[in-house]
Amino acid sequence: MRVFDYSFLDNGLLPANIVNFTSNIAVLSTKAIAHKAEYKQVFTEMENIAKVQSVKSSNAIEGIITSDDRIAAIVNQNSAPLNHDEAEIAGYRDALNQVHLNYPHLSFNVDTILKLHNIMLSYAGTDFAGKFKTEDNVILEVDAKGKRKVRFRPTPASETLDAMEQLELAYLDARDNPRINQLLLIPCVILDFLCIHPFRDGNGRMSRLLTLLLLYKNGYDVGKYISFEEQINKNKIFYYEALKDSSMGWADNNNSYFPFIENFLTTLHSCYKELDKRFAIVNSKKVTKKTRIEATVLNTLAPISKAEICKILPDVSPTTVEAVLGIMIKSGQIERIGSGRASRYIKKQ
Repeated sequence: MRVFDYSFLDNGLLPANIVNFTSNIAVLSTKAIAHKAEYKQVFTEMENIAKVQSVKSSNAIEGIITSDDRIAAIVNQNSAPLNHDEAEIAGYRDALNQVHLNYPHLSFNVDTILKLHNIMLSYAGTDFAGKFKTEDNVILEVDAKGKRKVRFRPTPASETLDAMEQLELAYLDARDNPRINQLLLIPCVILDFLCIHPFRDGNGRMSRLLTLLLLYKNGYDVGKYISFEEQINKNKIFYYEALKDSSMGWADNNNSYFPFIENFLTTLHSCYKELDKRFAIVNSKKVTKKTRIEATVLNTLAPISKAEICKILPDVSPTTVEAVLGIMIKSGQIERIGSGRASRYIKKQ
């Protein structure tokens, strides 16, 4: 029987690289808070862009995809979903909005988790939305010859509710321990959630929503402005390796959380570094307007419109933005998607 116990985070025996990561993240977080207070409009535009990237990436990790134009239309609620994949995407959009807007009022508990899952699958027309699994599930892997084998057996369906309740209580106990760093607690809780695998479908996407919820509740809101999901998607090989390493021996209470903790902190640190870099480019008065426009487009992971660039760079005229975009297209740095007012620009692959 799995026992949920995070007291090991209170024994002071933490790897040096883990401690260094948390210290660096704390410094970058404080810097970001100061920037946000002074430049609210810039951060608002970053949030709009990151939301599209988050919806796209979290679904893409699970093989749920559509075109960039459709992603933007769905996220901005300019279009209803046209197929099953787009229904899944619209559901994630709504669940992500719940976390973004209401995280101060959402607790990490069974009720919140079920409600978010129900919202996430609300467009998909499934009868298991907002319900824990009723049949046992397994996590499979396929070898080079195409042969399937069981990589991990999650908590049985009959024990899922009890396991989730125990997870909730263990989190609350550790959360209230002032000697436990919340940045170390969050990945431990998320790993346990993934190992329980409480739902028939949507466990991966739910884990990312819950990660953001716990980060936001603890004052680390970088995921609003730089997509945490995109960072995972870009390095998902390392993410899955860490998940595999930390889940070995989980059912017998013999696993190590540290590979997953390190991957989590690496991802979060990358988000803060990217935010710091992007903010410096956007607001630097020592860098030419042309360079700032180029950096804004090239550092954006989803297609961006001329109007969005103008909002991010309010001191740069639309005429200048249009001229630089034209030069970048001719030089092959970027490509244009769509036409007229619907035009968006993205780094050429």
